Amino acid sequence: MNLSVGIVGLPNVGKSTLFNALLKKQVADVANYPFCTIEPNVGIVEVPNERLKTLAKIVETEKIIPAFVKFYDIAGLVKGASTGQGLGNKFLSYIREVAAIVHVVRLFEDKNVVHVSSKIDPADDIKTIDTELILADLQTIEKQKPPMLNSSKEDFLTFMTLKKIKKFLNEGVPVISISLNNQEKEAIKRFNFLTAKPVIFAFNISENQLKNLETTEERIKEIIKTLRLKDLAKVNYIFLCAKLESEIASLPSQEQKNYLKVYSLQESGLDKLIKKSYQNLDLISFFTCGRKEVRAWTIRKGTFAPQAAGLIHGDFEKYFVKAEVIAFEKFVEAGGWTKAREMGLVQVVGKDYQIREGEVVEFKVNI
Repeated sequence: MNLSVGIVGLPNVGKSTLFNALLKKQVADVANYPFCTIEPNVGIVEVPNERLKTLAKIVETEKIIPAFVKFYDIAGLVKGASTGQGLGNKFLSYIREVAAIVHVVRLFEDKNVVHVSSKIDPADDIKTIDTELILADLQTIEKQKPPMLNSSKEDFLTFMTLKKIKKFLNEGVPVISISLNNQEKEAIKRFNFLTAKPVIFAFNISENQLKNLETTEERIKEIIKTLRLKDLAKVNYIFLCAKLESEIASLPSQEQKNYLKVYSLQESGLDKLIKKSYQNLDLISFFTCGRKEVRAWTIRKGTFAPQAAGLIHGDFEKYFVKAEVIAFEKFVEAGGWTKAREMGLVQVVGKDYQIREGEVVEFKVNI
């Protein structure tokens, strides 16, 4: 399962500062799980989930293994990237490999940090990146040859779908905003279009803008209205001060909370970004818990119980018999498996059951 997110944007918008903050957080949050930085521009970061600590207390274990997301710091794109400007082709190929995109947009003013366009214009910056991604997708389509007369129905469907997509791309509409049926979506899957990837806009603001949140959010909403997306109400965005996040990321938990209180924030921008990235990949977590460990497992929405069991061990899917499931809240209320079973709160399910977000699960297999 591809749990990777690419951090993109123009040069000097705060991508690397944000990425470094994520790495600091990862180092600060190190526990007994096998996640690490793979190389300088790739980091694996846990998905914040307070429920794991609660479960660990109930079953009396110190070993917690969270879910995670892999972040790629992709060097700044520039105008003309689709034709190779600024090593654009190389960087666009990196974006093609990720499952979702975090598009960092600069709102902060800083005379010491030069803007590539010599002006702070977030809407124009977004348009520049979107245009390059659209042009790259159009190039992908241009490389495809029309089907021969003896080609299969699938080939003709692919050709007609690409033709439909090309029309919209030429009008500045990204693939993710084009209405496609399931057959059309399947036909173009192998092309891995850049503009088909879900996007989170991360507006990088200053500490002063963080203190004037009402004005800042109004400005962000005005910028979002300029986007060529199908449903503006569903646009995923967050705002954060990457510089501040980088400074506090490695601090102890309580000190971070004290910093956040100064800005009347409930959680850090990094935590919001990680959670939203996880959700944007259409992922959910279920939990297994016992004296050995408490663990969050990652699945896509709609995953059936045997396939979820297969994450734990390949044979678990093959020899799946049943699963016992209970909502997190009910598990906590009962204080563990024993009382939950006595109270009749545990549901026994079979192969056709789809695991739900936040369920505590125990699989029964016949090996």
